[in-house]
Amino acid sequence: MDLELRHLRIVRMVAETGSVTKAASALGLAQPALTAQLKRIERALGGTLFERDHTGSRPTALGELVLARAQVLLPAVQQLQEEAARLANGEPDGRRYRIGAANGPILGGLVDRLAAAEPGAVITTATSWSTGELATKVMLGRLDFALIGVCGDSRPPGDEALSWAMVANDPVFVLVADSHPLAGEREVELGDFAREQWAVTPGDGCFGECFAVAASRSGFAPSAIYETDVATCVHLVRVGRAVALCQATFRRSEGMVALPVRGAPLRWRQLLGWHPETTAAQSAPAVVSHAKFSHLDAVRQSAPYSNWLARNPGYGTMP
Repeated sequence: MDLELRHLRIVRMVAETGSVTKAASALGLAQPALTAQLKRIERALGGTLFERDHTGSRPTALGELVLARAQVLLPAVQQLQEEAARLANGEPDGRRYRIGAANGPILGGLVDRLAAAEPGAVITTATSWSTGELATKVMLGRLDFALIGVCGDSRPPGDEALSWAMVANDPVFVLVADSHPLAGEREVELGDFAREQWAVTPGDGCFGECFAVAASRSGFAPSAIYETDVATCVHLVRVGRAVALCQATFRRSEGMVALPVRGAPLRWRQLLGWHPETTAAQSAPAVVSHAKFSHLDAVRQSAPYSNWLARNPGYGTMP
């Protein structure tokens, strides 16, 4: 049996869902039929692709090899089909940018700059709390770029399979109500908030291990934590029920102020990632440049951060 693209899609779906049963449902096939097809694929490739037990299906070494090749081939073929269809239908041959992003200040400006620079480009966006999910979608060819943030020196997800460029290196500030006793300070110590309750949004932010370490060095462990959506998080801060970590580019909002923390014990690196073996790599330098200018625009709109940068070189938008 010759290996076909549909076989690679089956292997990818089993790996993505972690289960032959779930993969069959996603593909609209009966589970026995998919199992038989997977066995034929394994015979054609000369070995077992997945270890299967009651917990699900996990790729073997051979399976990982096949998946690595599929992550390059399938996106490339899909893009070829889309470009061929546009050409056959007489549509303009503009670039396509599929950008996934976590919560951050850059996406809006990046879309605006790309659209202005390339009026014929097709730009779509997707959001997720999970940077790992965004990286996976880039690896699977469902996104061209992932715009994410990681805490401190943490490695981005999929760092071995994807190429990453650092857009900015920002400090993390503390967001408090205007009525907070420290609201008028130019800088604060993290330990000043030892008795506070904290609000946090879900996702891969600094409010995990990085914050716990920084808090411990400042002599405290955080008390009650409210994990909630952005709107509720902002509300709890505004009414004085909690304080929150926030990105330095946070724009001033009525009733709240973002305070720099002395010594910048927490840092947030803004990154742009893409698959190096797809056509997205060709436009990556331009997209990185647009992302950096977008971040610079966000910095200019934040007086507290702009003032802080004047006193603390080495942070902000990367050259």
